[in-house]
Amino acid sequence: MAIVSLFLTALSTLCASLPMLVFLAAIWWMDRYDREPIWLVALTFLWGAIGSILFALIGSLFVTRAIAIVAGIIAAFSPFDPLPWIDAAGAVVVAPLVEEPSKAVFLLFVIWNRHFDNMTDGFVYGAAAGLGFGMTENFMYFTSVTGDIEAWGFTVIIRTFYSAVMHATCTSIVGAALGFARFRGLPLLIVCGGTGLAMAMGVHALWNGLLTLADIDFAVAESVNFFYLNLVIFPFQVLVVFLLFQICLLEESANIRRELREEADNGVIPEHHPPVIASWIRRHTRSWLPKGVNHYRYIQTATSLAMRKKQIRQMRHRAPTFYLDDVKRLRRQLQVMLEGST
Repeated sequence: MAIVSLFLTALSTLCASLPMLVFLAAIWWMDRYDREPIWLVALTFLWGAIGSILFALIGSLFVTRAIAIVAGIIAAFSPFDPLPWIDAAGAVVVAPLVEEPSKAVFLLFVIWNRHFDNMTDGFVYGAAAGLGFGMTENFMYFTSVTGDIEAWGFTVIIRTFYSAVMHATCTSIVGAALGFARFRGLPLLIVCGGTGLAMAMGVHALWNGLLTLADIDFAVAESVNFFYLNLVIFPFQVLVVFLLFQICLLEESANIRRELREEADNGVIPEHHPPVIASWIRRHTRSWLPKGVNHYRYIQTATSLAMRKKQIRQMRHRAPTFYLDDVKRLRRQLQVMLEGST
């Protein structure tokens, strides 16, 4: 039995990390028009795996202690027994209240990086932080049930495809909200960031709440299997977030076409380039680009130019000189590449 437990402990490391890395790679790959630098995505993932876990543990201690004090006061002056509610509060209130800000706080630094462009990037970085958190949390849960191989297998399946995905979904909501408001002014950034965080807490609380509800003495709990209800409801929530991510990608494509059309009208690039660069499939063909032009560099430069122009439009008069100079620099790079073609 000890050998089995030791084997499952070692296997827990693989089962906790490999699926999260696969999920992360898939999300990074889906950001197909302007993929984020791997080092920054990895750093965000590591924050979720280490930094946010430490923040959440410390925060949970303080909040749980506060709830225990309140429960003690209630128990002293009321016949009502608050103990069954303390455990529920830990899952439904404390976990979302502490874990979601712990994961999302790193995004407040990421959004000011020059590589951060829009909602799509917010989805990617938010998911990275959530998956990192899910990886470490999964390892802790997996190793806690190595004494029972059946319980271990069940825990691995549920936490890999549901709990960890829930963490990624929640933090990606915050990231998308920050991405929407990043270039629209600080007041809107604060409002959208707070709204996104509240939504993330709500999704998290719903997941934990349905898992906890059956353990509380409600009459409805006897007739409804909240665990299986949760397994049905949660995929729809993930689907909504995924569809929003796809809509952001479509908007990104339309923005590339629109901004580069202006460059074509001004003679910076050929007329037929904007629709090709805005198409994920067509941009990877090579027949449209003159010989001698670096295919990858040209697409990246043109895409960056489109992103910068969109950001300047969003910031309006608040656009810093750096952004205006960056547009001129990117535009000149495109011209130099085309002039040097054969």
